[in-house]
Amino acid sequence: MNRRPDILGEFTAEHRAVEDLLARIEVDRAEDRDTGVLLDRLTDLLLDHCAAEEEHLFPVVQHDVPDGGAVVFRCIHDHLAIGQYLADLQALPVGDPAQGTLLGGLAELLRRHLATEEEQLFATARKALPAAERAALGERLRADRAEVAGGGP
Repeated sequence: MNRRPDILGEFTAEHRAVEDLLARIEVDRAEDRDTGVLLDRLTDLLLDHCAAEEEHLFPVVQHDVPDGGAVVFRCIHDHLAIGQYLADLQALPVGDPAQGTLLGGLAELLRRHLATEEEQLFATARKALPAAERAALGERLRADRAEVAGGGP
């Protein structure tokens, strides 16, 4: 039987993709290669990922998980900071020396944030939400993304 991941599995897989892109960007920067395409991919992935968490997971955690509101608040705060880093990076001209500093700050924030989500948010959600509900949330997430990719209902 081929089971599709629940919502937490979907988001965990995206976390691994973020970590992979970060590592590739860091290698390219160390070798003085252009990171523009990878940075664009990271930006797209993060904006979609954060929006999906905020739409599909955070409301459920806030409502159904003990102390979920506090965990969600911290995650939203991080999402706002991530968005600011991405906007600042996108606004820089190619080759701007500030890019290294901003990328370093973004990488540090992302690594801490992803660990916090997995160790706190996902762990408490896994305990508090029944497997069937997590699976249904994963299906809803995939359906919404398919609708957006297809251009409508």
